Amino acid sequence: MSKALSPLNPYLDIIPLAGICDFDAACRAGVSVEENVDLLKRFHFLLQRSYFVLLSRIAATPIYEIKMGFSHQTYLLAENITSLRDRVAEMREPPFGLDDLPEPVYALFFDEILSAPSLEETMIGLYRVAFPALIVAICTHFQTTNLLVDQPTVRILKYLKTDLDEMIAWGEDALTKLIAHAGCQQEATLWTTRFRNYLSSAGGISGKEPRPSSIPGPANSKIPFVYDAVPKRDSRFKDPFNDTFQPEKLLHDPEIPPSTKVLILLFKRFREIDVPEMMASILYETRNQPWKYYADMTRQLWDEARHALMGEVGLVAKGIDWTRLTIRHIWSYYLNTRLTPLARHGVLYSIEKGLMPRTGKRYEWEIAVEANDPLTALFQDYDWADEVLHARFGRDWYLAAFKTPEEALDFCNPPSGPPVDYQALGYTENKDWWPEFYRYACEVTGIPFCERAIVNHPVTGKAKPLP
Repeated sequence: MSKALSPLNPYLDIIPLAGICDFDAACRAGVSVEENVDLLKRFHFLLQRSYFVLLSRIAATPIYEIKMGFSHQTYLLAENITSLRDRVAEMREPPFGLDDLPEPVYALFFDEILSAPSLEETMIGLYRVAFPALIVAICTHFQTTNLLVDQPTVRILKYLKTDLDEMIAWGEDALTKLIAHAGCQQEATLWTTRFRNYLSSAGGISGKEPRPSSIPGPANSKIPFVYDAVPKRDSRFKDPFNDTFQPEKLLHDPEIPPSTKVLILLFKRFREIDVPEMMASILYETRNQPWKYYADMTRQLWDEARHALMGEVGLVAKGIDWTRLTIRHIWSYYLNTRLTPLARHGVLYSIEKGLMPRTGKRYEWEIAVEANDPLTALFQDYDWADEVLHARFGRDWYLAAFKTPEEALDFCNPPSGPPVDYQALGYTENKDWWPEFYRYACEVTGIPFCERAIVNHPVTGKAKPLP
């Protein structure tokens, strides 16, 4: 066994080489820049395809926890995609070829995941095959690259591995429970084997692993994938087409006590589930944009999902059963099924712009402070900060799609379409649910009941004009 290398004249035995690695790792022949770039481009392809798979499921997946998990992980993937793109750009002159299609069988592996007909099969492709294989490839790179010369890449991949470890832990927990609930353990084993066969046929993540003699043909992807933008909710969300409760009037009524307004704020935050449902449809259906467009918009998608989670946490902290709320999805349903992606973005931008005056997010934070509710005040503080960022994204990406700001504003404020009567369509009975819920919430939390919050709350008519 060869003796490990060490510094010839260390000072006080201070760790050498800036603590990056030992001399043996710094003396490896390692991998060339060209080999490194080729590998990172294959990593990038995996992350980008996985990103669009998760985006494609956010609206149509009914399970709230899965919807929120996918919203979070699209953000994690987008952040890591950005890092890989930046690193490749540091090592190569343009064009970088980051969006070039690799060998067909590597693309087929992801086509099969995207086209999987069930949530369980889709998640197996990502959480039991693609992501674990990427971790193995990253660890192999750590063992073969020169850790000193390639330190910028290694640092990026360490963060990626940390995110992947957390993503797999969450995904595996969800998968185990979903598979047990569906009773598809035998099918899950077959799906795992089949996905691994596709990846092996591509030479693994690196493209350099041994390949089988025969390459499997398309199975799921024989039928072209059709994106489903229609939002869906699980059974805990009662009457999602009910739009009877309009909270804004009560929120701005000076005679409604702050403690009641806090309940309304938490309802509004939780209702933001519909924003990632809508934004996912914009991102999935809008292609050929600069990558920063997707990175910024995905950050906003995750922020909006985070706001919904804040609402959930705020209700749980007060001991309120949120399933007694009626959380609509009319907004995302209408936008996703009636408007183009750019028109949806216009509606989003007009809302974000309207939140900037003093009666917007600052006012909501002030309500929570006045109510002496530190947790809700904290949520509103961060919600306010996020919306300032989102308004900037709107200026950067929505306004940039038009010649003038006036043209952009005209586009996002068209004449209202014909009223949509969801009650006449049989989607809802439009039961006025707020009075019953409000009485229940007052009993649970001990806040004083305000009769005005019942008498003076507005109830919409049968038909509601939407943008």
